[in-house]
Amino acid sequence: MAVLLLLLALAAGGGAWWWRHRSGAAPAADPAAAQRAAGNRPQPVSAGTVRRQDLRVTLAVIGNVAALNTAVVRAKVDGELRAIRFREGDTVAAGQLLAEIDPRAFQAALAQAQGTLARDQALLRNARIDLQRYQDLLAKDSIARQQVDTQAALVRQYEGTVQSDQAQVDTARLQLSYTRVTAPISGRLGLRQADLGNLVRAGDANGLVTITQTRPIQAVFAIPEASLAQVNRRLQAGATLPVEAWDREQRTRLAIGRLLTLDNAIDTATGTVRAKAVFPNADGALFPNQFVNIRLQVEVLPDVATVPATAVQRGAQGTYVYAIRDDSTVALRKVRLGTAEGDRVGVEGDLAEGERVVTDGADRLREGARVAVIAPDAAARADRAVEAAASRPRGGGMRNLPPELAARVQAMSPEERRAFFQQRRQQRQQEEGAAASAPGSAAGPGAAPPASPGSAPAVAPAQAPGAAPSVGPAPAALPAAPSAAPAAR
Repeated sequence: MAVLLLLLALAAGGGAWWWRHRSGAAPAADPAAAQRAAGNRPQPVSAGTVRRQDLRVTLAVIGNVAALNTAVVRAKVDGELRAIRFREGDTVAAGQLLAEIDPRAFQAALAQAQGTLARDQALLRNARIDLQRYQDLLAKDSIARQQVDTQAALVRQYEGTVQSDQAQVDTARLQLSYTRVTAPISGRLGLRQADLGNLVRAGDANGLVTITQTRPIQAVFAIPEASLAQVNRRLQAGATLPVEAWDREQRTRLAIGRLLTLDNAIDTATGTVRAKAVFPNADGALFPNQFVNIRLQVEVLPDVATVPATAVQRGAQGTYVYAIRDDSTVALRKVRLGTAEGDRVGVEGDLAEGERVVTDGADRLREGARVAVIAPDAAARADRAVEAAASRPRGGGMRNLPPELAARVQAMSPEERRAFFQQRRQQRQQEEGAAASAPGSAAGPGAAPPASPGSAPAVAPAQAPGAAPSVGPAPAALPAAPSAAPAAR
């Protein structure tokens, strides 16, 4: 009997050892299997296409817009400003009337000069008549030649006086014309510097208003010394070099123009040469002294293979891309980078037109890895959907709120709404904990403790043999009879 018990004990111990060995070895094999399964799973990536296109070689520099011409409109005579014939910001043409100065003093000066001229002209006519008479008498030998010569000199004197008087009349008329202030050039008016009724003078530094010619308009920028030879060669060949002006963030193209000229010397402090471009500016997008980003097109490279700039990877082997084969595996292709334009870059390497290359997710790849191409914005859309779902309140929580409180919660920001529901959950948990820890209020000494949420219902009290079975637990609120059996735990 003892031997039999010993054999049974050994058998039980061996069975227990075998079971522990089996259950301990199985989890050790699971990570390897999971790793192999993960290695065979396709990696989600985004892809772009190899495309052949004409690629522009451009120089990106910064510049400032300058008006083609700028003129300060000043009064040329002193006087009271009686009329203003323009509005600030208007576009005016050359010769357009801008203001009027009190002309009465200049009209009087003109009338005085004209009177003096008329008097001297009458004297000249009379002297000429006398000279004619004296010449007739001299022909009859009735007067001396000296008297004739004296009269001829008097005529010439009056002729000089009349010429001087005519100059005075022209001067007075010119001064009178200066009382009408006109635009010297076409352009856009600035802010007015003088008000109606002010006494304006010819020496005022600020003048009446400023005019800037903005159609066309020019931009001044500096190009590197290393690019000077290439740009100068194109200019000497008679080529027109397009120039684009972009805004400060380089998101909006403001205008398209052409390179006008280069400066005659290189700035030794910066190693650059100043250049000037002109733009039609028909829509008025460019403004004097505006900061712009300049893109000068030097030349165009025809039929260049390009890939998205995000497809280019850099590593120990240099620059490369991952090309996607027809069997959804990737191949590493080394490339040499060329000129970049926008979001594409020219490359030289073993790439065919139309071939797909990985643009996102390349950091998880290796030669021959399997991939699954997804939409480029799939991850961004998923992130936005998760954020939107997190910012929306839970339906059950909103339905349990009174209408007034629900409206207030709906108007909250996502952060405030999240804090509000978290506070309500904490309050509910505190109330449930207080109810569970409080002594039995309505139940008697033998009543069952209240069940916590989610726990199994309490077992009904034991019944006498032969009695009908109880259907469900007894209500906790009812007091237990003194003779009832204690509640089963």
